[in-house]
Amino acid sequence: MATPKTVLVTGGAGFIGSAVIRLLIAETDVRVVNVDKLTYAASGTALAEIEDSNRYAFEQVDITDSAALKRVFETHDPDAVMHLAAESHVDRSIDGPEAFIQTNIIGTFRLLQAARQHFGGLDDDRKAAFRFHHISTDEVFGSLGDEGMFTEETAYDPRSPYSASKASSDHLVRAWGETYGLPVVLSNCSNNYGPFHFPEKLIPLMIIKGLRGEELPVYGDGQNVRDWLFVEDHARALWTVLSKGAAGESYNIGGHNEMSNLAVVQTICDLLDRHAPPLAGGRSRRELITFVTDRPGHDFRYAIDAAKIERDLGWTPRETFESGIEKTVTWYLENAVWWQPLLDRNVLARVGTGTTGKTG
Repeated sequence: MATPKTVLVTGGAGFIGSAVIRLLIAETDVRVVNVDKLTYAASGTALAEIEDSNRYAFEQVDITDSAALKRVFETHDPDAVMHLAAESHVDRSIDGPEAFIQTNIIGTFRLLQAARQHFGGLDDDRKAAFRFHHISTDEVFGSLGDEGMFTEETAYDPRSPYSASKASSDHLVRAWGETYGLPVVLSNCSNNYGPFHFPEKLIPLMIIKGLRGEELPVYGDGQNVRDWLFVEDHARALWTVLSKGAAGESYNIGGHNEMSNLAVVQTICDLLDRHAPPLAGGRSRRELITFVTDRPGHDFRYAIDAAKIERDLGWTPRETFESGIEKTVTWYLENAVWWQPLLDRNVLARVGTGTTGKTG
């Protein structure tokens, strides 16, 4: 396909979306339109380095707003869409699933409708080059045992309100491709980590708590396994899927870094002991680890088989977990000015126990 001139990125102020936009501005010639609602998880500074670019535009829009989406498409006339906007925190979905239904399902539906209308007005050459890239998660596939890996053919088996909402959006995107001929591509990724990660998620939460000498709560026995993907590797993979992926195809993106949650936390403790000011009495931060009641319905293991994207599109991750986590810990140590104000939002408190009684 031809390289797009203008790419519309939803959720571009978020963790993965901002990494994608930084990459596109730094390493391509495309014009980027960032469509973001600016929810609690948006980062006000993750795009500071590119905001003055003449190839960047920002639209504060909720993707559930059909009229606003129509205006954005008419104003910016994109050649491709990268759809990352989503509510993404499993624990929050347990306490308040309605926001996940609204954004991840209704929002995706309305974005698809806007893209479909826009696509219908393009000439034949632009139609041939157009792509709607839906970015999703490996959590739609459910939980693995000790062996096996998720492939693009793995049956869907979502277990949380979050993963169910993402599975629903995946099915909608495929249906719009089959029914209406919208040229769609999908990708399902493993757990991301890296700079600008909102500190409700495991790795930034453990870094900040460990730096402050607070207890490090690990769910259950800590043996749940995830495949970890450095966010800048993921951003490169997403651009590769958009620019090279075949319409109608899906691609699994993983980092080849399976680790138990406990091993991840222990690695962070060791890096903090090495690079951060020591704790009182010279204690190891591993002594801060505490085991807490497990998350309801906690999937045991995720593992991605990324052979297809490596074989068909030539993408491989550049970072090992060892190199990526050291870069991440170093970034948080050097950028307290970014995460310190977030602590006022009580982001370090646990959510997702399933005991709040909330419905929205």
